[in-house]
Amino acid sequence: MTSEELLQIAETTVAERKEFDYELNVCMALGCMSQHSDRVKAALTEEVARSGKRCHVRQTGCLGPCAAGPLVSVGPAGTLYGNVHEADAKAVVDSLGGEPVERLETHLESYFQGQHPIVLENSGQIDPEKIDEFIGRGGYLALMQALTQMDPQTVIEQISKSGLRGRGGGGYPTGLKWGTVAKAVGAQKYVICNADEGDPGAFMDRSVLESNPQCVIEGMAIAGYAVGASKGYIYVRAEYPLAISRLTISLREARRRGFLGSNICGTKFAFDIEIRIGAGAFVCGEETALIASIEGLRGQPRPRPPYPAVSGLWGSPTLINNVETFANVAPILRNGPEWFSSIGTAKSKGTKVFALTGKITNTGLIEVPMGMTLREIIFSIGGGIPGGHKFKAVQTGGPSGGCIPEQHLDLPVSYEALIGAGSMMGSGGMIVMDDTSCMVNVARFFMEFCMSESCGKCIPCRAGTAQMFDLLTKICDGEATHADLDLLIDLCDVVKNTSLCGLGQTAPNPVLSTLRYFEDEYLEHIENKRCPAGVCACSGKTQVHEEVIA
Repeated sequence: MTSEELLQIAETTVAERKEFDYELNVCMALGCMSQHSDRVKAALTEEVARSGKRCHVRQTGCLGPCAAGPLVSVGPAGTLYGNVHEADAKAVVDSLGGEPVERLETHLESYFQGQHPIVLENSGQIDPEKIDEFIGRGGYLALMQALTQMDPQTVIEQISKSGLRGRGGGGYPTGLKWGTVAKAVGAQKYVICNADEGDPGAFMDRSVLESNPQCVIEGMAIAGYAVGASKGYIYVRAEYPLAISRLTISLREARRRGFLGSNICGTKFAFDIEIRIGAGAFVCGEETALIASIEGLRGQPRPRPPYPAVSGLWGSPTLINNVETFANVAPILRNGPEWFSSIGTAKSKGTKVFALTGKITNTGLIEVPMGMTLREIIFSIGGGIPGGHKFKAVQTGGPSGGCIPEQHLDLPVSYEALIGAGSMMGSGGMIVMDDTSCMVNVARFFMEFCMSESCGKCIPCRAGTAQMFDLLTKICDGEATHADLDLLIDLCDVVKNTSLCGLGQTAPNPVLSTLRYFEDEYLEHIENKRCPAGVCACSGKTQVHEEVIA
């Protein structure tokens, strides 16, 4: 593949799209697929054939506002239809060139206002299974530029200058990590994409892989060139069958077009990628546990150092980034590091993809500039709290994060600000809770998750999370004393500071943050044997803590 051939493919793809007067882009990501958007697409295709109109019906990835699915966007008008069913196909096709179908219009202008798609730039715009559509929107141009116009060190410098930080949760500077792997000594080096997304309520990485898998493949190939690796692995959980299917197709297409394999883009660079399917262990999101799983061992973490950048997969230098991090790489090289660093805050550059869920009107996938406030995200993009209820807290960072109350709604979303508030960025889950949520019960829900997902290798995590869960259950049941609360606080300190890996080290965060901001609810359970929200056993109600992420 030469630059001229790449340009020719792009021009041909753009010309083919211009042959149609209209486009109907049907969301075929998992959320809409679960509501039979495949049937909607089939019905639209039949109606287009009947009408004789020059209209292309395309399957796409996630269009964003999942709560309104199944979703169909109409081009070039830009109309977005929601809750579309097979029976609506005739009305949608008949409306092309005329007035939109009013009853299907979503009117979600506020949802998209303020968003800044970089990772999601092609989501809902291309067929994720057709590489030429990706190329038609600038795909693989950055890889071509890197291989033919830059040396590996220049690529690393560009990533460093951009200020990109790892989007997997820790926020480690990406360029610094790449530089460490590049300098490490080893005949074989590896690149791993961590797609083992396991936080309750999180679906960012899954949506990217379902919507635009080629952007991750391109980012990994660029990383491989930069650090001197010839082999890559995408570690994705088995619960993501659609993502795995589209990744498999995309890898085959990338090899067919010459973007993977030997002599990529006519150069001496060789790089290929394999998929490794995880069994769903949350702990395998931790780097060393993930590496052990790929090696065929039990997914358990090991002490660090040595870090994977020096001694990782099969003892070789290994670069590990998550899906969203790799998806940012090509746009940075295409547009320049200054462009990327101009977005966001002083220390948190670029954008962040969030899965907005919970007790909020507009649940879905969003991408916003770093520094946007929680209030803007929840009430402008998210549409506020439904059913006349009041906002109570938002959980960021999944089980590793914390609950942020109303008084911090004007907090800018950045790595440092969230940590200062007792939470963290995490991979991008954002669960909103209203006044029907009991914060003690919320803490218990996340503790139960951590307890169940603990690999059991270290005693503080294995035993400590179980003990904290039991204490939280006693509080919810109205059977706890102040001594139990004191013991819970002590256990938080022990587990946080003595656990082997990040799972145990961050497991106490939901407890600590709810104690910090909602201590009165703990005391109400202990002193008055009453749950203020009326959902715990001490109020005579059946336990419903799972509803926190409904």
